[in-house]
Amino acid sequence: MKQIAAKIILNRNFILVLAVVLGLWLGDWANELKDYTFYILAIVMTFSTTGISTKAMFPLKAMIKPMLIGAFLNFIVFGAVVISLSYWLMPTPELFLGFVVIAATPPGLAVIPFSHILDGDLKYSIVGLLGAFISSIFLAPLIVGIFADMDGGIDPLVLFMAMVKLVLIPLILSRLLLWKPIKPVVEKTRGKIVDWGFALLIFTAVGLNRQVFFSNFEVLLLVSLVLFLGIFGLGWFYEFFSRKVGISAPIAMTQNLLVTIKSSGFAVVTALTLFGKEAAIPSAVMAVFVLLYLLYLSIRKEIQDAKKVSGKSNRAN
Repeated sequence: MKQIAAKIILNRNFILVLAVVLGLWLGDWANELKDYTFYILAIVMTFSTTGISTKAMFPLKAMIKPMLIGAFLNFIVFGAVVISLSYWLMPTPELFLGFVVIAATPPGLAVIPFSHILDGDLKYSIVGLLGAFISSIFLAPLIVGIFADMDGGIDPLVLFMAMVKLVLIPLILSRLLLWKPIKPVVEKTRGKIVDWGFALLIFTAVGLNRQVFFSNFEVLLLVSLVLFLGIFGLGWFYEFFSRKVGISAPIAMTQNLLVTIKSSGFAVVTALTLFGKEAAIPSAVMAVFVLLYLLYLSIRKEIQDAKKVSGKSNRAN
C-alpha cells in the first residue's frame, strides 16, 4: 500500500494537478515565490535539458531538416493559430500578450518521453526539440517584439538576454551535468527536480490569479477556448493532414507533439517577468490543457493497443 501511495505521489501528472489545486487553495503563498520563479526555471531547464543527447545531432547534415521542422511547427504553425484566435477573443491587452508569450515559448520537454510512450520517433523528437530550443533564442524576441509593439512595446534585447539565460546557458551547463562521475546522480534526481520545479511555477501562476478561476468565468472560458482549439483542435487537424500527405506514423506522432506541446513553466515565468500576473493566466491554464492532451493521447493509445491484441486473439481462434 505504501509503495502504491508513493508511486501516485511521485507521478508527474499527480504533481502538476496538485500544483493547480494548491494554487487555488493556498494562492496567497504564491507572492512569496514570485521573485524566485526565474531562478527556479533556470535550474529546471538545466536539469531537464540533460535529456537532450549531443550524439543525436550527428551526422549534422541529416539533422538540419528535423531541426527546422521542429522550429516551424512549434513557433510558426502553433503561433499563427493561437495568436490569431487570442487577438479576436481576448478582452484585455495583457491576456493577448500572455498568448503571444505562449507562441514564443519553446516546446515542453515532455515531447521526448511521450514520443517514446506513443510510439513516435525518439531521435526525431530530440533533434526537433533541440532545433526549436535553439531557434527560440532568436524567434522569441522577434515574436514578442512584433506583437508587444501593438500594446506599448518592449525592448527585444531584454527578452533575447532572458532567452540566453534560460535556454542557451542551461543547455551548456547541462553538458557539464553529463560528466561521467556525476551523471548517475543527475539521471536519478532529474525527474524529481524537473517535476517539482515546474509544479512550483504552475502553483505560482495559479495562485497569483486564483480570483480569475473563482470569479471571472468569462475570461476563463475564453482562455480555455483558445487553448482547446490551439492544442486539441490543432492536434486533430495535424493528424488528418499527416495521414493525407503520407507522413510515417512515428514521425507524424512526434511532429504532432512538437506542434501542440509548449513549456507551460517557461511561459509562466516569461509572462510574469515581462507583462505581469494577468499575462500569466493563459500559461497557468495551458498547464492543465497540455496535461489533458497528453493523458488523452496516452489513453487513446492504450485503447488502440487493446483492440489490436483483441483482434489478433480473435483471428487466432
